[in-house]
This record gives sequence, structure tokens and C-alpha cells, in this order.
Amino acid sequence: MNVREADETDADAIRTIARSSMESSYSLSPETIRGAVKGWYSDERIAEKIANDEVLLLVGETDEGIVGFSESALVGGEGDVHWLHTDPMFRGEGLGDDLFAETQTALEARGAETIRGMVLDDNREGNHFYEARGFNHVGDRRVEIDGTEYTENIYVQQEPRGLATVRGRDGRALYVDRSNPSRGSKESFHTVYSDEEREDAYGFMCGNCETLVVAMDSMGKMECEDCGNVRKPTRWDATYM
Repeated sequence: MNVREADETDADAIRTIARSSMESSYSLSPETIRGAVKGWYSDERIAEKIANDEVLLLVGETDEGIVGFSESALVGGEGDVHWLHTDPMFRGEGLGDDLFAETQTALEARGAETIRGMVLDDNREGNHFYEARGFNHVGDRRVEIDGTEYTENIYVQQEPRGLATVRGRDGRALYVDRSNPSRGSKESFHTVYSDEEREDAYGFMCGNCETLVVAMDSMGKMECEDCGNVRKPTRWDATYM
């Protein structure tokens, strides 16, 4: 299988594989899958992803044509593999392994220090894929697809990082978790806790200037008052899709 960066002529194949792969692997309704694929992989969105230096869209092709693709993003020093899809007709032939290996190599070449895998909780095969390769389950988050919330598991290739200690404005110790960054316009935001057990969330730290941010609106938007770093919409937000 040859793995290369996607171009705009691959759009139809990407949509077809995304739809068939999701129908095979997830318990999402057909309507949800159609809406998600249309939003994430329209011609316009694919063109935007290809032009975005922070997004890596790879396709794998054989003599049969395109048989898989991966979508990843660079978040600070984190290489996040958001989607790894292969045509269900060719599963069991090692295509997913090859595609993932090429994706990891490409992310590391772009500066990723750690590789993270994102997969919905109800995708047993996807979760097993990362577990079988020695990835650690470090947490989960709630994501929204077509108006419904789902649990997305987060896997990291290395042991979870320790917490960094900083001082709050009142002088008390706070603990920064850099293992699950949130995308920002300039740099990532990192969750800050009041305790080492990660039970009492305090706020966030701006990765650009290390200012503590404690305010977030109901839509999840936050902004660093010191440098103007703004939390970007995630890939699940309609404005980002």
C-alpha cells in the first residue's frame, strides 16, 4: 500500500470510506453518520484541511484504489490521530497497521513529541487497536455529533506525564496537566487542578504565555487576557466542521 498526502481529487473516496467504516464500527444511526461525513468531508472542508498546516490528511492506496485514510492534527507537541479509517472490505490485511505507522512517522517528522489516539468509546475494535499497541488510556471527554453527546477515549503512546506545579495568585500550589491540551489560536490550553489527584479542576493555563485562565463561557470559549490566545472550536463544533 502506498500512503501519501491527500489532494482534493480524493474527496469522493474519502467520503465513501468514512461512511462505510463508521457504519461498520460505530453504533451511530445512518442519519448521524451521513450528516457527520457531509459536514467533515465536503469538498470545501477537505480543501480547508489540506491547506491547514496543523492538519495531516493521508490516504492509502493499492491497485484497487484508495482503501483507507487518516486525519490527524498537531496540537503543540502532540500529534493527535482523530480518525483512522479503512475500507471494511479490506480489513484483516494489515492496512490499518501500515496506515497508522505512516501517520505516526509523518506526525513525528512535523515535530510531534507524543502521539495520541482518539476513538469513541463504543468502537471496541478501535479501542483495542490502541491498547494492543501499548498505548495508555489516559482519560476521556464528551464530544457532540449531530446534537448527541458521546464519550471519546484518549490514548497516549507513553506513560502519562507528571503534573507541573505552579503558583496561583494567592500563592497556593496548583497542578498543570499537559497530557490533554485544548487547541488555541496561538498555543494550547492545559487543564489546571487544585489537587494532585486531578479531582478539583481550577481552570486552564495558556500555553503561549503561561497565564492562568479561570473563565469559560457556556459554549466552551475562553481567552487569555494577557496574550489574546483564544480556544478554537473543536472538530466537533459546527463552526469548525
